[in-house]
Amino acid sequence: MIHFDIMCDSSESSQPFAPASGRWLLLIHQIPAKPDYLRVKVRRRLHHIGAVALKNSVYVLPHTDDALEDFQWVHRMVADAGGEATICGASFLGGIDDAAVRALFRDQADEEYREVLHKARALASDPAESDVARLRDELSRIGARDHFQADLAAEAALAVRRIEDLLATGGEDEPTPFGVDLPPPGSTWVTRAGIQVDRMASAWLVRRFLDPIARFTFVSPDDHLPQTGEIRFDMFEGEFTHQGENCTFEGLVKRFTPSDPALQRIAEIVHDVDCKDGKFARDEAAGLASMVRGIAASHAEDADRLDAGMVLFDGLYAAFRAEPA
Repeated sequence: MIHFDIMCDSSESSQPFAPASGRWLLLIHQIPAKPDYLRVKVRRRLHHIGAVALKNSVYVLPHTDDALEDFQWVHRMVADAGGEATICGASFLGGIDDAAVRALFRDQADEEYREVLHKARALASDPAESDVARLRDELSRIGARDHFQADLAAEAALAVRRIEDLLATGGEDEPTPFGVDLPPPGSTWVTRAGIQVDRMASAWLVRRFLDPIARFTFVSPDDHLPQTGEIRFDMFEGEFTHQGENCTFEGLVKRFTPSDPALQRIAEIVHDVDCKDGKFARDEAAGLASMVRGIAASHAEDADRLDAGMVLFDGLYAAFRAEPA
Protein backbone atom coordinates (compact mmCIF):
# COMPACT_ATOMS: atom_id res chain seq x y z
CA MET A 1 0.00 0.00 0.00
CA ILE A 2 1.25 3.48 -0.89
CA HIS A 3 -0.05 6.54 0.91
CA PHE A 4 -0.33 9.63 -1.31
CA ASP A 5 -0.08 12.85 0.67
CA ILE A 6 -0.85 15.49 -1.95
CA MET A 7 -1.51 15.24 -5.66
CA CYS A 8 0.59 17.94 -7.23
CA ASP A 9 -0.66 18.15 -10.77
CA SER A 10 -2.04 16.12 -13.65
CA SER A 11 -1.56 16.46 -17.37
CA GLU A 12 -4.95 18.10 -17.81
CA SER A 13 -4.28 20.97 -15.41
CA SER A 14 -2.85 24.30 -16.55
CA GLN A 15 -2.26 25.52 -13.01
CA PRO A 16 1.26 25.76 -11.54
CA PHE A 17 2.52 22.80 -9.58
CA ALA A 18 1.68 22.90 -5.89
CA PRO A 19 4.27 21.88 -3.30
CA ALA A 20 4.14 18.15 -2.58
CA SER A 21 4.39 16.51 0.83
CA GLY A 22 5.81 13.11 1.71
CA ARG A 23 9.33 11.70 1.58
CA TRP A 24 9.16 10.68 -2.07
CA LEU A 25 7.93 12.00 -5.38
CA LEU A 26 6.08 9.70 -7.77
CA LEU A 27 5.50 10.20 -11.47
CA ILE A 28 2.62 8.14 -12.85
CA HIS A 29 2.25 8.33 -16.61
CA GLN A 30 0.31 6.87 -19.50
CA ILE A 31 2.09 7.33 -22.82
CA PRO A 32 0.16 7.24 -26.13
CA ALA A 33 1.00 4.48 -28.57
CA LYS A 34 2.18 6.98 -31.19
CA PRO A 35 4.69 8.35 -31.92
CA ASP A 36 6.83 5.25 -31.36
CA TYR A 37 9.89 7.17 -30.21
CA LEU A 38 8.09 8.90 -27.32
CA ARG A 39 8.26 5.92 -24.97
CA VAL A 40 12.01 5.59 -25.57
CA LYS A 41 12.51 9.34 -25.13
CA VAL A 42 10.64 9.38 -21.81
CA ARG A 43 12.46 6.31 -20.55
CA ARG A 44 15.83 7.84 -21.41
CA ARG A 45 14.92 11.06 -19.62
CA LEU A 46 13.82 9.18 -16.51
CA HIS A 47 17.07 7.23 -16.54
CA HIS A 48 19.06 10.46 -16.95
CA ILE A 49 17.55 11.95 -13.78
CA GLY A 50 18.04 8.70 -11.83
CA ALA A 51 14.38 7.82 -11.33
CA VAL A 52 13.62 4.23 -10.30
CA ALA A 53 10.66 2.27 -11.66
CA LEU A 54 8.29 0.90 -9.03
CA LYS A 55 5.88 -0.32 -11.71
CA ASN A 56 5.92 -0.11 -15.48
CA SER A 57 4.55 3.43 -15.46
CA VAL A 58 5.29 4.53 -11.88
CA TYR A 59 8.65 6.15 -11.13
CA VAL A 60 10.06 7.47 -7.87
CA LEU A 61 12.62 10.08 -6.84
CA PRO A 62 13.61 11.38 -3.41
CA HIS A 63 11.55 14.43 -2.50
CA THR A 64 13.73 17.43 -3.30
CA ASP A 65 13.16 20.66 -5.21
CA ASP A 66 15.51 19.51 -7.98
CA ALA A 67 13.70 16.18 -8.29
CA LEU A 68 10.34 17.94 -8.53
CA GLU A 69 11.66 20.11 -11.34
CA ASP A 70 13.04 17.03 -13.13
CA PHE A 71 9.67 15.31 -12.94
CA GLN A 72 7.93 18.49 -14.12
CA TRP A 73 9.93 18.40 -17.34
CA VAL A 74 9.02 14.74 -17.92
CA HIS A 75 5.41 15.60 -17.12
CA ARG A 76 5.43 18.32 -19.77
CA MET A 77 7.05 15.98 -22.31
CA VAL A 78 4.29 13.40 -21.80
CA ALA A 79 1.44 15.92 -21.70
CA ASP A 80 2.61 17.77 -24.83
CA ALA A 81 2.54 14.47 -26.72
CA GLY A 82 -1.08 13.83 -25.70
CA GLY A 83 -0.33 11.47 -22.81
CA GLU A 84 -1.33 11.66 -19.18
CA ALA A 85 0.95 12.20 -16.20
CA THR A 86 0.55 12.89 -12.50
CA ILE A 87 3.16 13.91 -9.94
CA CYS A 88 2.49 13.38 -6.25
CA GLY A 89 4.20 13.36 -2.90
CA ALA A 90 4.13 9.96 -1.24
CA SER A 91 4.94 8.03 1.92
CA PHE A 92 5.23 4.25 1.79
CA LEU A 93 3.10 2.58 4.46
CA GLY A 94 3.07 -1.03 3.31
CA GLY A 95 4.35 -3.39 0.64
CA ILE A 96 7.67 -1.53 0.43
CA ASP A 97 9.47 0.73 2.89
CA ASP A 98 11.94 3.59 2.61
CA ALA A 99 14.96 1.35 3.09
CA ALA A 100 13.86 -0.93 0.26
CA VAL A 101 13.32 2.05 -2.05
CA ARG A 102 16.77 3.41 -1.25
CA ALA A 103 18.16 -0.05 -2.01
CA LEU A 104 16.51 0.09 -5.45
CA PHE A 105 18.32 3.36 -6.16
CA ARG A 106 21.66 1.96 -5.02
CA ASP A 107 21.22 -1.24 -7.03
CA GLN A 108 20.40 0.76 -10.14
CA ALA A 109 23.47 2.96 -9.71
CA ASP A 110 25.72 0.00 -8.89
CA GLU A 111 24.85 -1.62 -12.21
CA GLU A 112 26.24 1.45 -13.96
CA TYR A 113 29.29 1.65 -11.70
CA ARG A 114 30.07 -2.00 -12.53
CA GLU A 115 30.18 -1.05 -16.20
CA VAL A 116 32.60 1.77 -15.38
CA LEU A 117 34.82 -0.65 -13.45
CA HIS A 118 34.75 -3.08 -16.39
CA LYS A 119 35.77 -0.33 -18.82
CA ALA A 120 38.47 0.94 -16.46
CA ARG A 121 40.02 -2.52 -16.21
CA ALA A 122 39.97 -2.83 -19.99
CA LEU A 123 41.77 0.51 -20.34
CA ALA A 124 44.42 -0.22 -17.70
CA SER A 125 46.84 -1.89 -20.12
CA ASP A 126 46.77 0.92 -22.70
CA PRO A 127 44.90 4.06 -21.58
CA ALA A 128 44.14 6.69 -24.22
CA GLU A 129 43.24 10.28 -23.34
CA SER A 130 40.00 10.24 -25.34
CA ASP A 131 38.83 6.98 -23.73
CA VAL A 132 39.71 8.19 -20.24
CA ALA A 133 37.87 11.48 -20.85
CA ARG A 134 34.74 9.60 -21.94
CA LEU A 135 34.97 7.34 -18.89
CA ARG A 136 35.40 10.35 -16.61
CA ASP A 137 32.31 11.99 -18.15
CA GLU A 138 30.34 8.77 -17.77
CA LEU A 139 31.27 8.52 -14.11
CA SER A 140 30.22 12.13 -13.58
CA ARG A 141 26.82 11.52 -15.17
CA ILE A 142 26.24 8.42 -13.04
CA GLY A 143 27.23 10.31 -9.92
CA ALA A 144 24.72 13.05 -10.73
CA ARG A 145 21.87 10.54 -10.61
CA ASP A 146 23.25 8.42 -7.76
CA HIS A 147 20.93 9.80 -5.08
CA PHE A 148 22.06 7.56 -2.20
CA GLN A 149 25.80 6.95 -2.69
CA ALA A 150 25.76 3.43 -4.10
CA ASP A 151 28.19 0.86 -2.73
CA LEU A 152 30.46 0.88 -5.79
CA ALA A 153 30.64 4.69 -6.15
CA ALA A 154 33.97 5.08 -4.36
CA GLU A 155 35.51 2.04 -6.04
CA ALA A 156 34.51 3.28 -9.49
CA ALA A 157 35.86 6.77 -8.78
CA LEU A 158 39.14 5.30 -7.57
CA ALA A 159 39.40 3.07 -10.66
CA VAL A 160 38.96 6.04 -12.97
CA ARG A 161 41.47 8.07 -11.01
CA ARG A 162 43.97 5.19 -11.25
CA ILE A 163 43.58 5.16 -15.04
CA GLU A 164 44.10 8.92 -15.09
CA ASP A 165 47.27 8.51 -13.04
CA LEU A 166 48.54 5.75 -15.33
CA LEU A 167 47.95 8.00 -18.31
CA ALA A 168 49.74 10.90 -16.61
CA THR A 169 52.77 8.73 -15.71
CA GLY A 170 53.01 6.98 -19.06
CA GLY A 171 51.65 3.71 -17.72
CA GLU A 172 53.97 3.49 -14.71
CA ASP A 173 52.10 2.89 -11.47
CA GLU A 174 52.72 5.41 -8.68
CA PRO A 175 54.37 4.04 -5.54
CA THR A 176 52.41 3.93 -2.29
CA PRO A 177 53.10 7.16 -0.35
CA PHE A 178 55.16 6.99 2.87
CA GLY A 179 56.94 4.05 4.41
CA VAL A 180 55.47 4.14 7.91
CA ASP A 181 52.15 3.09 9.37
CA LEU A 182 49.61 5.26 11.14
CA PRO A 183 50.78 6.02 14.69
CA PRO A 184 48.69 5.01 17.74
CA PRO A 185 45.72 7.16 18.83
CA GLY A 186 46.54 10.23 20.87
CA SER A 187 49.94 10.74 19.28
CA THR A 188 51.51 14.18 19.04
CA TRP A 189 51.77 15.46 15.48
CA VAL A 190 54.40 18.13 14.96
CA THR A 191 54.66 20.59 12.10
CA ARG A 192 56.16 23.96 11.23
CA ALA A 193 54.67 27.05 12.82
CA GLY A 194 52.74 29.50 10.64
CA ILE A 195 50.47 26.85 9.14
CA GLN A 196 49.04 27.34 5.69
CA VAL A 197 46.93 25.19 3.39
CA ASP A 198 48.83 21.86 3.35
CA ARG A 199 49.50 21.74 7.09
CA MET A 200 46.00 22.98 7.87
CA ALA A 201 44.36 20.39 5.61
CA SER A 202 46.64 17.59 6.84
CA ALA A 203 45.84 18.31 10.49
CA TRP A 204 42.13 18.39 9.64
CA LEU A 205 42.40 15.00 7.92
CA VAL A 206 44.23 13.47 10.88
CA ARG A 207 41.73 14.82 13.42
CA ARG A 208 38.59 14.00 11.45
CA PHE A 209 39.49 10.67 9.84
CA LEU A 210 42.60 9.12 11.36
CA ASP A 211 42.87 10.04 15.04
CA PRO A 212 40.15 12.15 16.71
CA ILE A 213 42.28 12.57 19.85
CA ALA A 214 45.49 13.53 18.05
CA ARG A 215 47.47 16.44 19.53
CA PHE A 216 49.22 19.08 17.42
CA THR A 217 52.36 21.06 18.14
CA PHE A 218 53.72 23.89 16.00
CA VAL A 219 57.46 24.47 16.11
CA SER A 220 60.35 26.31 14.49
CA PRO A 221 62.11 23.63 12.43
CA ASP A 222 65.49 25.27 13.01
CA ASP A 223 65.23 24.98 16.81
CA HIS A 224 63.18 21.80 17.22
CA LEU A 225 64.80 18.52 18.26
CA PRO A 226 62.54 15.53 17.43
CA GLN A 227 61.22 13.76 20.51
CA THR A 228 60.46 10.04 20.81
CA GLY A 229 56.91 9.31 19.80
CA GLU A 230 56.38 12.55 17.89
CA ILE A 231 55.05 12.37 14.36
CA ARG A 232 56.35 15.08 12.07
CA PHE A 233 54.27 16.16 9.07
CA ASP A 234 54.85 18.63 6.26
CA MET A 235 58.38 19.37 7.41
CA PHE A 236 61.86 18.33 6.29
CA GLU A 237 62.62 14.67 7.05
CA GLY A 238 59.17 14.26 8.57
CA GLU A 239 57.42 10.91 8.65
CA PHE A 240 54.60 12.37 6.55
CA THR A 241 55.64 15.11 4.15
CA HIS A 242 55.94 15.91 0.44
CA GLN A 243 56.86 12.86 -1.64
CA GLY A 244 57.42 13.00 -5.37
CA GLU A 245 54.72 15.23 -6.82
CA ASN A 246 52.41 14.70 -3.83
CA CYS A 247 51.93 17.37 -1.21
CA THR A 248 51.52 16.08 2.34
CA PHE A 249 47.73 16.09 2.36
CA GLU A 250 47.66 14.30 -1.00
CA GLY A 251 49.95 11.56 0.30
CA LEU A 252 47.89 11.08 3.46
CA VAL A 253 44.70 10.69 1.43
CA LYS A 254 46.28 8.23 -1.00
CA ARG A 255 47.77 6.17 1.83
CA PHE A 256 44.98 6.10 4.40
CA THR A 257 41.67 7.19 2.77
CA PRO A 258 41.97 6.30 -0.93
CA SER A 259 38.35 5.24 -1.39
CA ASP A 260 36.74 8.58 -0.45
CA PRO A 261 36.01 10.60 -3.63
CA ALA A 262 35.33 13.80 -1.68
CA LEU A 263 38.75 13.66 -0.03
CA GLN A 264 40.37 12.96 -3.40
CA ARG A 265 38.79 16.11 -4.82
CA ILE A 266 39.98 18.17 -1.86
CA ALA A 267 43.47 16.69 -2.29
CA GLU A 268 43.57 17.95 -5.86
CA ILE A 269 42.59 21.44 -4.76
CA VAL A 270 45.11 21.49 -1.91
CA HIS A 271 47.79 20.29 -4.32
CA ASP A 272 47.07 23.10 -6.78
CA VAL A 273 47.15 25.71 -3.99
CA ASP A 274 50.23 24.35 -2.20
CA CYS A 275 52.38 23.25 -5.16
CA LYS A 276 51.26 26.07 -7.49
CA ASP A 277 51.83 23.88 -10.54
CA GLY A 278 48.25 23.77 -11.84
CA LYS A 279 48.46 19.98 -12.10
CA PHE A 280 44.75 19.42 -11.59
CA ALA A 281 43.53 22.84 -12.79
CA ARG A 282 40.86 22.87 -10.08
CA ASP A 283 38.58 25.92 -10.34
CA GLU A 284 38.17 25.91 -6.56
CA ALA A 285 41.88 26.43 -5.90
CA ALA A 286 41.84 30.23 -6.06
CA GLY A 287 38.90 30.43 -3.66
CA LEU A 288 40.48 28.06 -1.15
CA ALA A 289 43.77 29.96 -1.33
CA SER A 290 41.97 33.22 -0.54
CA MET A 291 40.13 31.70 2.42
CA VAL A 292 43.33 30.22 3.86
CA ARG A 293 45.08 33.59 3.49
CA GLY A 294 42.14 35.17 5.31
CA ILE A 295 42.45 32.69 8.17
CA ALA A 296 46.18 33.36 8.43
CA ALA A 297 45.62 37.12 8.42
CA SER A 298 42.92 36.88 11.09
CA HIS A 299 44.72 34.51 13.48
CA ALA A 300 48.30 34.88 14.63
CA GLU A 301 48.25 31.71 16.75
CA ASP A 302 48.48 28.38 14.93
CA ALA A 303 45.97 26.72 17.26
CA ASP A 304 43.41 29.36 16.28
CA ARG A 305 44.25 28.93 12.60
CA LEU A 306 43.71 25.21 12.96
CA ASP A 307 40.31 25.71 14.61
CA ALA A 308 39.23 27.96 11.75
CA GLY A 309 40.68 25.52 9.23
CA MET A 310 38.65 22.70 10.75
CA VAL A 311 35.46 24.62 10.02
CA LEU A 312 36.62 25.48 6.50
CA PHE A 313 37.51 21.92 5.51
CA ASP A 314 34.44 20.46 7.25
CA GLY A 315 32.31 22.65 5.00
CA LEU A 316 34.27 21.80 1.87
CA TYR A 317 34.03 18.09 2.60
CA ALA A 318 30.27 18.30 3.27
CA ALA A 319 29.78 20.13 -0.04
CA PHE A 320 31.69 17.53 -2.03
CA ARG A 321 29.92 14.67 -0.24
CA ALA A 322 26.61 16.15 -1.38
CA GLU A 323 27.75 16.45 -5.01
CA PRO A 324 28.58 13.79 -7.62
CA ALA A 325 32.20 12.78 -7.90
